[in-house]
Amino acid sequence: MQSISNKARAQARRRRTGRPPKLSYKKMSVVRALALQHPNATLGDLRQLLAEQTGIHVSPMTMYRYLVRAGVRRSSRPQRGPQDPADQTAPTQTLAGAPSAAPVRYGYTPQHRAPGDATRYPCCLTDPEWAMIADLFPTKGPGKPPKYPRRQILDAILYVLRTGCQWRMLPKDFPAWQDVYAHFRRWTKKGLFEVMQDRLRSLWRKLVGRDPEPTAAVLDSQAFKTSPQGGPKGFDAFKKVKGRKRHLVVDVLGLVLAVLILPANVQDRDGAHPAVAAAKAKCPGLNKLYLDAAYGGDCAERLRQQYGLDVEVVRRPNAKGAWTHPLQEPQPVTQAQGPPFPILPRRWVVERTNAWVERPRRLSKDYDRRLEVSGAWVWLSQARLLLRRITYWLLDM
Repeated sequence: MQSISNKARAQARRRRTGRPPKLSYKKMSVVRALALQHPNATLGDLRQLLAEQTGIHVSPMTMYRYLVRAGVRRSSRPQRGPQDPADQTAPTQTLAGAPSAAPVRYGYTPQHRAPGDATRYPCCLTDPEWAMIADLFPTKGPGKPPKYPRRQILDAILYVLRTGCQWRMLPKDFPAWQDVYAHFRRWTKKGLFEVMQDRLRSLWRKLVGRDPEPTAAVLDSQAFKTSPQGGPKGFDAFKKVKGRKRHLVVDVLGLVLAVLILPANVQDRDGAHPAVAAAKAKCPGLNKLYLDAAYGGDCAERLRQQYGLDVEVVRRPNAKGAWTHPLQEPQPVTQAQGPPFPILPRRWVVERTNAWVERPRRLSKDYDRRLEVSGAWVWLSQARLLLRRITYWLLDM
């Protein structure tokens, strides 16, 4: 009986047909090493890493089965408490050549809330600020001489940006609103606000000890509501927002490199390519790009191949657990006293820029019909922020 049983097993083994496995048991160590080296990676990321290292392409289900055979499973990691030395915030940034090592504080200060003088509102330009950008708004040229000084017109535009009022509601001490609006549209078509922000961005990067042109960027989108005015708009089913979506590409300091305004129903992966293309055309030295998890998968791979960028998808920790192995040494974890705020590497920078953009009341909600006008307000707001920051730092030296 024993010989018959062995013979039957041998015959059954010979009759077994089908596609041979792509990975043998000897190559399971490669899958295990990739999972343990990238504990927060998704199945798609592990598939891509496996294809780059071995040239073998597998499906997500096949990848998961290989991980199970290799003894790698998803496990939730306890969150560390505030007393854990690893839970340290990002290092404070200091200005190059600054006399003190105190951390730089961005945002409104008592200087920003200065009441101004009898002829200037708090949002208007000071003499040092106007001296830095006066050459961008020339007054000499063909045609009739200008009726109003360029500085007054720019101050009126900044008043609308800061307060969010209608053009017709401009105070009477400003030039006529028809002239202010005409100049705003003319400067928007010329891209003067973007040129002004680019100049100030390069100057600020020099002041903090960095190269004028960035080599790394961060991409993110932000959905915001629109007013009952006309114009392109859509509904973002994920964030439950009816309006538009603002795609921003910023450097590691949070300074804007590219702005793209689209209806809210346009997916993030569809708006990523024109935004990255604009940033790459402006800064050819870009070689590193940080993305949100919404841009992962095929979108990140296309950006990597089309623009030659080193694309890194930054994911939230403990979203689905981490890849662990029973033989892996357990990491010491302290008792958590509450859920700490996870500061994602390089991802918090663009979130801070989104908060900067929404600070002026004109940008808290979109009131414009044209997408290019909405983008011009973003460029002007960030240029105004840099202009005030640079002048304050130069005067304090």
